[in-house]
Amino acid sequence: MASIKNFSRTRLAMAGVAFVAVAALAGCANQSASGNVYTFGQAQRAQVTEMGTVLNVRSVTIQPDSSSGIGAVGGAAIGGLAGSTVGGGTGRAIASVIGGLAGGLAGNAVENRTQRRPGFEITVRLDSGEARVITQEADIAVQNGQRVQIVTGSGTTRVVPVR
Repeated sequence: MASIKNFSRTRLAMAGVAFVAVAALAGCANQSASGNVYTFGQAQRAQVTEMGTVLNVRSVTIQPDSSSGIGAVGGAAIGGLAGSTVGGGTGRAIASVIGGLAGGLAGNAVENRTQRRPGFEITVRLDSGEARVITQEADIAVQNGQRVQIVTGSGTTRVVPVR
């Protein structure tokens, strides 16, 4: 009977590891706020462009609007498995629940932290005299006084240096 119980725990642990691996891969499909990244839906579409000069660049953090829940579920699974190895009977059940809750909270925090990206809030004075503020990932270097092109289309606006 003990070997069957250990076999079930091993299978449960392997299932938990497989779930976390799949969840980690699913988490790799992040959205991008880069000025250099276009989705397939944005490619080969006409976009509107305006010219201007950078007035100010401020460092910001870009984070997702909401959590996917993958971190919380994966953390809860690992925490629950870890808790199930503690004690016996009612104590084991309580440890599993506490481990699951703590793991879920930790997994959610890790997911939120890994989804954050450094960004720039860029203020541009357009040649028309209007000012615009665009926030994007900090993967394109821009600086005060630099000539830039504001590209708008398919629901996004990006700042691109004029070369």
